[in-house]
Formats: sequence, structure tokens, C-alpha cells
Amino acid sequence: MSAPAPGLLALPHHDGSGLYVSDPAPRPGEEVQLRVVVPHAHRVQRVLLRSVHDGEPGFTAATAVHRSAGATWWQVPVTAHNPVTRYRFLLVGGPGDPVRHAWLTASGVHEREVTDAGDFQLVTHEPAPDWVADAVVYQVFPDRFARSGTERAAPPWAVRRAWDDPVSAHGPDTAREWFGGDLDGVTGHLAHLTELGATCLYLTPVFEGRSVHRYDAVSFERVDASLGGDEALQRLTTAAHRRGLRVVCDLTTNHTGDGHEWFRRAQADPGAPSAAFYRFTEHPGSYVSWLGVPSLPKLFHDSPALREALYAGPGSVVGRWSRPPFSLDGWRIDVANMTGRHREQDLAGDVARELRRTLAAVGAQTGREQWLLAEHGHDASGDLTGDGWHGTMNYTGFTRPVWTWLTPGEGGPDAHGLPYPGAPVPLPSMDGGQAVGTLREVLASMPWRSWCASTNSLSSHDTPRVRTVVGGGTRGGLPPGGPGAAGRDRHVVALALQATLPGVPAVFAGDEIGLTGTTGEHSRTPFPWHRRGEWDGELLAQYHHWLRLRREHVALRRGGLRWAHVQADSVTFVREHPAGSVLVHAARAAHPRVRVPLAPLGGGPVRALTGGTLEVDGGDLVLPADGPAARAWSLPCAAPAWAAPGAVPAPR
Repeated sequence: MSAPAPGLLALPHHDGSGLYVSDPAPRPGEEVQLRVVVPHAHRVQRVLLRSVHDGEPGFTAATAVHRSAGATWWQVPVTAHNPVTRYRFLLVGGPGDPVRHAWLTASGVHEREVTDAGDFQLVTHEPAPDWVADAVVYQVFPDRFARSGTERAAPPWAVRRAWDDPVSAHGPDTAREWFGGDLDGVTGHLAHLTELGATCLYLTPVFEGRSVHRYDAVSFERVDASLGGDEALQRLTTAAHRRGLRVVCDLTTNHTGDGHEWFRRAQADPGAPSAAFYRFTEHPGSYVSWLGVPSLPKLFHDSPALREALYAGPGSVVGRWSRPPFSLDGWRIDVANMTGRHREQDLAGDVARELRRTLAAVGAQTGREQWLLAEHGHDASGDLTGDGWHGTMNYTGFTRPVWTWLTPGEGGPDAHGLPYPGAPVPLPSMDGGQAVGTLREVLASMPWRSWCASTNSLSSHDTPRVRTVVGGGTRGGLPPGGPGAAGRDRHVVALALQATLPGVPAVFAGDEIGLTGTTGEHSRTPFPWHRRGEWDGELLAQYHHWLRLRREHVALRRGGLRWAHVQADSVTFVREHPAGSVLVHAARAAHPRVRVPLAPLGGGPVRALTGGTLEVDGGDLVLPADGPAARAWSLPCAAPAWAAPGAVPAPR
């Protein structure tokens, strides 16, 4: 796919939002109205829908249902014939028109044949819970967030650290450095989350393990005593729900720790029921493990007993912690991309579907709809067909494109967080066209609603901190030089994209005050509550501002996405919704002036949501040319009044 170019608002457009799809979550067999806006500059004579039913494509003619001074809206019905119905539009010009034959897919407009991988997708499976669309996630690594003051015994594996000790970026102690944060400490700081604008707390594992990260669980039946035990999790979820915060926990379905009670029984007795949960090549000491790490034996989901124990049904681990008194609101599944996969065996989809069934059954009993989020470090589209994971941690379609655009140059942090032969590969620097091209191509391969139910992270417990990526220091913790440290302006640009692009913003605790870190381990910095004077207060104010804008403007939570202008140092897009649209302009540096035609954006009036002047010249908006900076303006929706979600206008 070629990179987007200036003049994007002159191109035909369709996306999966309610403005263009009358029912984004239809039932099987239902008819849905699809809409396409075609600016007159494209000079299209006919629009045809190509949809695929039972593997065979067919065409349906669209009808022009509304004409304005600048564009024509076309509408065409499609039946949700299969669980996933793929479709695209054929744009046909007349004699002498500049374009005689072009395809409109989720990856853009193409004047050549393109594969079906970028086709739009209409999905009939139950969507993610409605609350996810409005969510802002705050991620907490429990050992490093806050101490409650309750004296707790250090686990036997722990290497004690004082709260202000530096965190190791590498070495044998990274998984054993114990700072003593606990769940009651999280409960004591929930006001910070709600004041920031978070609506959902995501906790990395709380089950007992043999490391500070606890992805090596020794049991799924109890919360680690060093975090306060089951009672502390109950106190936390109760307090969070009282404040309107939902709580999502972390579960490893791909492996356990080698100290897990299931694995210990399997080693002691090859005839034990749990022996079928694992694969021993030579009992008891040789077995399949995650990436060959002996402390993390891999789970095999062809065992019905494993499924029943871990996630199949209300009596499973997932079922138990999803019900009262804990009442979790969802699960982030660790290593979801590898779960159920080993050589010729691929049960990943089965695991995801069974998990969904359990969450649906528990939700029917409790009235709490749960979110199922998958970890994928690369392209997750093959696992996001709508009947399994609701969404993914969108590293490929958000984090890395944003990083590569905003990093100040080559030689920054490791690009992928993976082991390489030889030296690590530094993060490359790319221009706006490359970054947006990656974003569009990755996200064109998944259903719109899977994209919207995925998280947009600038950092996580597995990555460098965004402040380091954009040039804000590498020592770890608070940036050198205090609140005025380098990198803030580009960090704010990254934040603006996180708050305004489709997907669920996920803030890793400490990003909002400017913490730095060069690796995932290095980024797991204790939150410096007692050093508030060293926080980046201006950055924190920007987090409050941009997350408030998201909360106040439904277009930023539920609107479509239409690119308006892309160049090396700036990107401009509009989030469209019948209740009003928002124009966003993000720049990594000073750049040539950007002119955006006002007519395709609804014609005005335009109201500034952030600082900065906006000129109108000859029907164009002339956007500020400074940078690094990010700005937003509200404006009327350009769609006709009948295009509100659910409306089905009569052709005329």
C-alpha cells in the first residue's frame, strides 16, 4: 500500500463506525445498510458493493441517497450472511474521468487489484462490552505502584529493595527485585486514577508466583500473600467499583511456573490428571516450556481437564474470580499469540472461544459484562475474527508506528524487545507517511470493532518508557533535570494520538508524570509518591486535558476515522460522529503549513479545544505550523442528518 498523500479528504471513504454502517453488530441473516461518501472531485459515476457469501463474491449496486455541494453519499444493503462477511466497494468512473476503476478497502483507495486481506469486515459475533468503547485503562504493576504501610514478609525468592533504589534493566535479579508494593497500596491511590480520567484498572498478575512479575504462577487459586492475599483483592475491587472503576486482571493461559501445584503433581506422578496439562519428553525432568525456559512449562489445551480447571465454565479459575466477591470486569491474556499452539497443534481459537463462553455465562448471572484482551507483540489480525479475543494490545498498529515517528533519531531503545543474534536493533526513525501507512495497513486486516476494543499503549511493563523513546532520558525513573526535562513536547504529541485515535488508551502507571526506562524491566519503576515535587507537572496537566477531551467528545470514543493530511512531520485526521466531529493535528516538528478544505468537514463553525490559532483562507483551514505540538478542534459532522447510527434513509 502506498503512503497516504495530501488531498485525502478528496478520496471516497467508508469505515466500520456507526456513521457508515447502520448496525456494526448485526445478528446472523440481518440486513445492514452500508454508506460511502464520495467527494465530487473523485468523479465517480457508479458505486458497487462486492461482498463475499459462502466464499463467493457478488456485486450489488449502491444508490446515491444524498448530494451536497461537495460530495455524494451512496448506500447499499448487505446481508450478514456468514459470521464474518468481507466486503469492498468498486468505484466506477465515466469516459474522460481521471479514475475509471478503483477499489475502496479498509486500507484505502487502489487503482489496481489488491488482495482481500484489507477488505472491510462485518461481524455477527457478540461485540465487546459497550463500556469498552468509553474506557481509559490505567495499568499497574502491583509490586511497584504503592505500599499500604502493612508490614509483609518478603517471599523466599525475593531480593529486597528500598522504594527509591534503581531498578535493574538487565541481569539475574530483575525478576527478583522486591519493592513491596501491594494491593491495599493500589486501593489507597484510586483517587489518582479517577482524577486522571481512568475508568478501568488493569493489574499485571496477582496470583502467587516465584518472581516479582508473577507470570510463573504456582497457583491460580490464591492471590499472593505478599500483595495482601484474596482479601486485599476483594477490598480493591469493591473500592474500585464504588468509584466507577472496572478491574481487569492478568492470566497466563500459555504456561505456568515450574512450582505450580499442577506441574508438581504431574512431575511426581505421570498418571496424575494434571500430567495431561503438560508435555514430558522424558519424565520428570524434560518437558516443553515457553521459548525453552525450564521455569515456565507450557500448557496443552487438548486436555479437557485443563480447560475445565482453567477457563471452561463458571467453576473454572476464570469463572471463580469473575464472580462475587471479586467480580472482575475482564481479563488480559498473557502470551495469547502462543496459547494452544505447538508444532502441528493450533487450538488458540478454541481457547479464546471457550473463554468468551465462560465470560458470557458469568455475565448473564452477575450482570457484569467482561472484556477479553489478548497480548500479541506482532500482527494479531489472524486471531481477531470476532468470536474469541475482543481485542489486542495493539503494539503493531499503534505503539511502534507512534514510536518510530516520534523518536528523535536512530540509535534509541531496542525496536522490538526481542533477543537478536548479536547486538539489539535500535528503533528506526520514520516519517509521517511511513508511520500512518503502517497503522492503516495493520488495522485494515482486522474488523473495525476489534480495533476499537484493542488498547493503545505508549508504554507497558514489557517495553521502554515512551519518555525515553521520544528523547527524555535513559537513567530510569524520573527524567534527569526534573520537571523541565527533554522530551515532554513529543511525549504530549504521543499522548494526543493515544487519546484521539480509535482504540482504548492504556496508560502505564508513571507515564503521566514522565518516568523513563530503557527496557521493560527498567520501566517497572516504583511510583515516586513521596517525591511529587519532582514529577513533570506540566505533563500531568496535559494527561488530564487530553483524557478529558476524550471523555467529553463522543467522536473521540465512538467516531469513525478519516485521514485529512499526512506529511513527514505532521499528521491530521478527523474523528466523525453524528453528534459532532473532532479534527486533530499532531506535529513532531515545525513543518510546512497544512491547508485542509473546510467543506468536507462540515463547513464550520470550528471551535478550538486546545491552544493555537486557526486561519480560514479561501474555504481552507490553515493549521498551525509549529511543533512538536498537538491540537484539536470541534466542528459539525459533515454527514447529512439522516446518517445517524441506525437510520436507514429512503433512496431518492
